[in-house]
Amino acid sequence: MSLSHPSSPSSLRTAVIIPCYKVTRHILAVIAEIGPEVDGIYIVDDCCPDGSGRFVQEHCQAPRVRVLFNEVNLGVGGAVMAGYRAAIADGYGVLVKIDGDGQMDPTLVPRFVAPIASGRADYTKGNRFFNLEKITRMPRIRIFGNAVLSFMTKFSTGYWSSFDPTNGFTAIAASTAAQLPLHKISQRYFFETDMLFRLNTVRAVVLDIPIDSRYEDEVSNLKIHKVLTEFMAGHLRNFCKRIFYNYYLRGMSVASLELPLGLALISWGTVFGLFHWVQSIVSNVATTAGTVMVSALPIILGVQLVLAFIAFDVASEPTQSHRHDGEGLPR
Repeated sequence: MSLSHPSSPSSLRTAVIIPCYKVTRHILAVIAEIGPEVDGIYIVDDCCPDGSGRFVQEHCQAPRVRVLFNEVNLGVGGAVMAGYRAAIADGYGVLVKIDGDGQMDPTLVPRFVAPIASGRADYTKGNRFFNLEKITRMPRIRIFGNAVLSFMTKFSTGYWSSFDPTNGFTAIAASTAAQLPLHKISQRYFFETDMLFRLNTVRAVVLDIPIDSRYEDEVSNLKIHKVLTEFMAGHLRNFCKRIFYNYYLRGMSVASLELPLGLALISWGTVFGLFHWVQSIVSNVATTAGTVMVSALPIILGVQLVLAFIAFDVASEPTQSHRHDGEGLPR
C-alpha cells in the first residue's frame, strides 16, 4: 500500500499523526474530518486496551490511513515519536500531530502547515488563548494550569512569545524533526514542552496558531497531581541545559556574565542580610544603616543584572528559519 501522492511536491506532502489510547468513540469521526490536503494518516495504537488500532483497521479502509502498533505503552510522547519516525522514513515533508479524542478541529490542518511550507516557521502549535471571548469554554482549572505552565515553559525553552505549551495540535517540518534526538524526548505528557526545549537547541522558529477549544464527552487521561513533580523537574533540567548550551557551550556574550553575577550578588546580599538580621534579634541591637546598605545594594544590582539577562534572552528567541528543504524558498 503506497501512502505517496506523486502530485504533491515532497517538501509539501503532509502526514497527520494521531496517537490513540482509549479513543474508539471518536477516532473515526476525527479521521473523516481530515481534508484531502493531507496525503497520509498514521494511527499509532499505543498498546491501547480498547484496541483502537484494530478498530480503525476494521472500520476504515482509506488508502492513506496506516496503523502502527506499539508493543508496550510508551505514553503520548512515545506514540508521537513513533509516528514521526514512520512519516520521515516514508518521505513526508510536514508532520502534523492531532489527538484522537475529538478536541481538535482537523479542518485547521492547512493553517498549521502553511507557515512551514512558506518558510516562516519550522514548528507550529495551537494556542487557545488568542480569543478571550472563547476562553470561557475552557474549564477554569485548565486555564489556571495552562497559565502557570506557560510561564514556566518560557523560562525553560526560551520561546517567550509562545503560550499554551500543552496544546497538542502541532506541525513540524520533517527536516527539523530529523535534527532532533527523538529517542531523548519525554515519552509522557511532558513531551510537548520537551519538544520546545529540543527545538530551541537547533534554533527552530516556533509560531503559535490561534485555535478554539472543543470540549464534549472526551475523558482526559492527564492527572495533574501525578505529573506535577515530573513537570517541575523537567522544567528545571531543561532550563539549566538551555542556559549552558546557549550561553556557555556554543558561545558567550555579556548575558553569560549577567546571569551568574546577578545570582551571586542576590545570594550574597540575602545571606549577609539574614545573618545580620538574626544577629540583631539575638543581641537586641539595631543593625546599622551601613550594614543594611551593604546587604541591599548587592540585591538591587543583582536583580538588575538578572532582568538584563532575561531581556537579552527574550530578544534572542529564534525568528528566522534556516531550513533549505523547500521548493526554491530562501530560508
